[in-house]
Amino acid sequence: MTTSTIPDAPGVPDAPAAPRGDVRTRVGRVAVAAGGGLLLGVLTNLAQGWLPDTWQQLANSGAVWSAVAFAVGAVLYRQERVVHAASGGAVAEVGLVVGYYGYAEFGRDGAGSLFFPLVWLGLGLVAGPLFGAAGWWWRRGLDVRRRVLSLGAFAGLWGMEGLMYAVDLGYMPEAYACLALFVLIPLLMARDHKERALTLGAAAVCGLVAYGAVEVPLQMLSA
Repeated sequence: MTTSTIPDAPGVPDAPAAPRGDVRTRVGRVAVAAGGGLLLGVLTNLAQGWLPDTWQQLANSGAVWSAVAFAVGAVLYRQERVVHAASGGAVAEVGLVVGYYGYAEFGRDGAGSLFFPLVWLGLGLVAGPLFGAAGWWWRRGLDVRRRVLSLGAFAGLWGMEGLMYAVDLGYMPEAYACLALFVLIPLLMARDHKERALTLGAAAVCGLVAYGAVEVPLQMLSA
């Protein structure tokens, strides 16, 4: 069966990104997204025992987990349509939750109540498609607004984490690390100076919105 390879260079339109390969290829991508999510979920659980002191919480932060979905959309599904990238992001996030809490249940002393696994599963089913699509739009998009918003949303997650560490927990070294990524992601990943400036602005807005919509309710649930 003949397949067409669509280059990653600018000039490729957003919508017509044709599927690559047959059903087995797509199933393989789903398996990689799921297996990678499971493995990284276990590793983030283990990393909480490896990292020193307050750095342990960073291992399974929402920004780290959403970065997996972003990478799935940008790399694993770059030859597919955006809807497939979104679904791949969702699969990866489900794998992360299952891997993290599965290891907590069977490899440690138990995961405890199902409440927080279900909370994180729900968040993953929202964040996974969003950041899977965001990674695809950043990699392939011709539309400047989509590229800026996608990368700004990804950088904004690190701004959200930085605010959480600084305001809620008082962990300043971790806050500085997250805020450094908040700035570096637009500077290093945007295509030109104009997009860097626009992405930084979008990231600031997205970070504040995410902090109010995600971190504040999570802090209330954890209290």
